[in-house]
Amino acid sequence: MALWCENMALPPRVLVAPRPSGANGQGNILLLRHPKLEEETQYLFTDGQLHEFNWFKERYGSWFLGDYVCEDGSIYYCTLVDPIFVLLPLFEAARMSNGKDLGKFRQLDEILYIEGYPGYQHLMSIAGKHMELVCEVKEVANMKFFRLDDSKVLTWMCCKVHSIKEAISKLGKNYAAQGERELLKEAVQIIRENLKDEPWLMVLCKKLQLDISEINDMAKTNDTSFCADSSPVPAPARPSEGV
Repeated sequence: MALWCENMALPPRVLVAPRPSGANGQGNILLLRHPKLEEETQYLFTDGQLHEFNWFKERYGSWFLGDYVCEDGSIYYCTLVDPIFVLLPLFEAARMSNGKDLGKFRQLDEILYIEGYPGYQHLMSIAGKHMELVCEVKEVANMKFFRLDDSKVLTWMCCKVHSIKEAISKLGKNYAAQGERELLKEAVQIIRENLKDEPWLMVLCKKLQLDISEINDMAKTNDTSFCADSSPVPAPARPSEGV
């Protein structure tokens, strides 16, 4: 009896992702630059929300997919990511600030045009409302112009950290027993995965009175002590923009 997957170019894998609600039931796989690592990375954009792909694999395990046994027991899964993280490097570069000069105001279509990365154009519909949180905005003749505002970025980062800290404290007894400062470090650890050290992580740590070298050392310890493989999914090759 023929297997349902025998004509597939690659072996099947398991992906946990939201089902698009549109009539065509499709989302878009976008090839963007990772906001911290600057590597080509795939994201899923569906129903106005941006998701990052993650990969997890235990040391031993397989999947039963109907009548097929997938020996690779890894799993791909999508998690929501705040678009501000992904767009922050673009807006930082677009203002072209120099020293005391605060930089230029630019329109969204200018900022989101990145040669070789048409995926950013798909974010045009949501970029404005999100980036207004961290930008100065001027409106001229019904056209909006944006310029990144460092003070607003810092406020946004602090709000993120404190929201995550509150969520972490409710995860279980081990976290609930930690002090405020330790929870704060844990929260910064989470958002640092999408923030460059300079300038954003340095500015954030200074505001929260944390030692950035201690935060980075904690990250290295966590990476080496984690017993299973888990990571964001880089782009193996340039995919089509639809899925």
